[in-house]
Amino acid sequence: MDELVERLKMPNAAQRMNTLGRWLVDAEPLTIWERDTRLLSRAGRKWRRRALEFSRRFIRPVAVEADLHHHEFDRRAFINKAAKRGFLSLLMPAPFGRANLRAYLRSTIFQVILIAEEFCTESGGIGLLLLVHYLGIAPILLSGHFPSYIRHLIPLQLKSMTDNPTLMAFAITEPSAGSDVEETEGGATARLVTTAKKTTGGYLLNGRKVFISNGQLADKITVFAKLGGEALDSWTCFLVDKKMDGFSVGRQERKMGQRPSDASEIILEDVFVPNKNIIGKLRGGWALNRNVLNYSRPAIGAMAVGMARGAFEKTLHFCRETFLGDKRLIDYQDVQLELADMFTQLWAARSMVWHSCRTLRSNQAAAAATKVFATDTAYAVCNKAMDLMGDHSYIRTGGVERALRDVRLTQIYEGTNQINRLALIEQQWEAEIEGSEE
Repeated sequence: MDELVERLKMPNAAQRMNTLGRWLVDAEPLTIWERDTRLLSRAGRKWRRRALEFSRRFIRPVAVEADLHHHEFDRRAFINKAAKRGFLSLLMPAPFGRANLRAYLRSTIFQVILIAEEFCTESGGIGLLLLVHYLGIAPILLSGHFPSYIRHLIPLQLKSMTDNPTLMAFAITEPSAGSDVEETEGGATARLVTTAKKTTGGYLLNGRKVFISNGQLADKITVFAKLGGEALDSWTCFLVDKKMDGFSVGRQERKMGQRPSDASEIILEDVFVPNKNIIGKLRGGWALNRNVLNYSRPAIGAMAVGMARGAFEKTLHFCRETFLGDKRLIDYQDVQLELADMFTQLWAARSMVWHSCRTLRSNQAAAAATKVFATDTAYAVCNKAMDLMGDHSYIRTGGVERALRDVRLTQIYEGTNQINRLALIEQQWEAEIEGSEE
């Protein structure tokens, strides 16, 4: 019986076909990871393989301790290690960054989302620690303002290729304005407290930002503030240096997950920001913020896929090594069906992330839908991993409970998934109205 089963398997059965028939059958025993990687461009293959090697060599050994004792984890040294290997400089091509020019001209963020999944497969928190730098730089890149490129973007990217980068962060969230400032109707009624008052040679910033990833660690932050006496449509982006007088870091949150990256309060008390540090146009911050989110949301999807993939891989190993009665768990068809569902869901989520990132310009509906589907799917996969591993999944050093804690946050930041659904409908509704008028 076993011998017959082996003969019926496709690689063996294909040998009985004629030459052309065998050529038309892809029966090579490759993992999905390897098969997908071979479909990428040369640059994509290079960065995906490099990120996999880095995550296994450097992230995996410290993932548990970085989560359990994150205050003692040397974040800066780890960031420097990643920067030296080019992982913080993929937002611009050579000579200002490490992104491959040909791939970059097809998609500005595809090379970033490839490394995002690999990092987060081993640790969502360390992945966030490394990737927030890109979010901080994104407003400068997407502003389309060439003087800002010369003054800020190019120097930042050149520094990002060294082993001592100028670390960036991104600040929009306020104590009474969270996901509502990431959606049009919510933004119109958001209670904003961070303001910029015109003064000689620049602006004075006052207010607070909260839940700022890497807020305590960053050297510079792209901060969004409304102009004094005006509403959200006056939002403007400012590049703030932590060395500026009046800048301080307040409360650091005790997070459930993604703990290696801090979430801190930023306090601004008459911080003078010169005119040259305005990013983009005055009062252009609302549109700029929305565009940044359109680029970052698929990256969040990639991170979530990575966290769920890590949980799946640990579950698969557990099922291969653990016996129930005289059979391994993986030898039971019920377990195989559950694993197959997890596998399929991950593959579908990754495919959606890759598809939405294969264009040069990002799209609001596609970005929002990708973020919702990938993060919801990833959470479901992590939850199923907990079911299959039972008590073993609950152990702090096992990695699966950490993946569940980490992936839950991906459904919340960059706009909750409810807000992202509204963003999807907003754009599609406008498209339907315009289409009906033609």
